Amino acid sequence: MDFWSVVVYDPQTRSYLQTDQPIPSTSSQKEGIAINPDSSVDVYFGPEPPPGKEANWVQTIPGKGWFIVLRLYGPLEPWFDQTWRPGEIELVE
Repeated sequence: MDFWSVVVYDPQTRSYLQTDQPIPSTSSQKEGIAINPDSSVDVYFGPEPPPGKEANWVQTIPGKGWFIVLRLYGPLEPWFDQTWRPGEIELVE
């Protein structure tokens, strides 16, 4: 794969969610992004970043709805033959 990105959008306007981040997103090209030993990446969504996870965090607004778009640039065969899919969003406390 060339690279991937995740962007948070506002369901009412269908544009970027208006946050303190210029573009509410992260990507495999972001400097400092943490990659797990198995080459997976955890992305965090919330009003504040988990400590030490700022590069893997996308800001949201409390009480405001949002949705994400995952973009894969140059995806590999497992995407096309459907043997790989992104994980579900999970609540982390």
